[in-house]
Amino acid sequence: GLILGLGMIAVGRRRSMDSLLVVATIIALAATFSFPDQSGVHRWIDLGAVHVNIAGLLLPLAIVALAEVRLATPVLLAAIAAIAALLVAQPDASQATAFAVGGSLLLLGRRDLSAAVSLVAILGLAGLALVGWLRPDSLLPVPEVEGVFGLLAAASLPFAAAAAVALATTSLSPLLRTSDPESRMPAGAPLAGYFATTAIMPLLGAYPVPLVGLGMSFPLGYCLGVALLFAKPGTGIR
Repeated sequence: GLILGLGMIAVGRRRSMDSLLVVATIIALAATFSFPDQSGVHRWIDLGAVHVNIAGLLLPLAIVALAEVRLATPVLLAAIAAIAALLVAQPDASQATAFAVGGSLLLLGRRDLSAAVSLVAILGLAGLALVGWLRPDSLLPVPEVEGVFGLLAAASLPFAAAAAVALATTSLSPLLRTSDPESRMPAGAPLAGYFATTAIMPLLGAYPVPLVGLGMSFPLGYCLGVALLFAKPGTGIR
């Protein structure tokens, strides 16, 4: 299913998908509040036996889509604000911060936004991320998710170091995407900013370690986000 999904994105990439992905992300994040919470936290949707972290799965797609979606400026800013506000409401300071970083980079890259509008929007994202940090959750860390590097270090320090290097490398890999003529910066910068911030957040609190920790939401979201990024029409790898 994953291979088929990546192939469909790579072959069938269309700009018309961007708005759909943004709307789907907002709806899915809002839908988390209709599912049972965990210690007052709403981040997941249960699909049968599958427990999905919606932010980990869909934010990479949403960031790539928002970087180039064709929307009027007020609608674009409202969509970005809605995603950020839902992340804060869950609450999820890790994803709210990572989205603020990725969102700030995509705002800076869009040529259809003035510097003043981008600055105000970035300050708004920073403010929402700060609110997220003022709403700490009471979830206890799971060793194989939030504390996976501790387990790896206890088993083998070289193995833990190799996992850290691999996480850093994969998080920054979107930067291989060359400059987009429609953007002020490398097309992969927003996604790399999001991935890198998500990878750093476990150092600041009990937040999931992406790609290394147990769970498929973040690895699948990474694959889909990168596939969408590199399927973007324009240029290839520099």
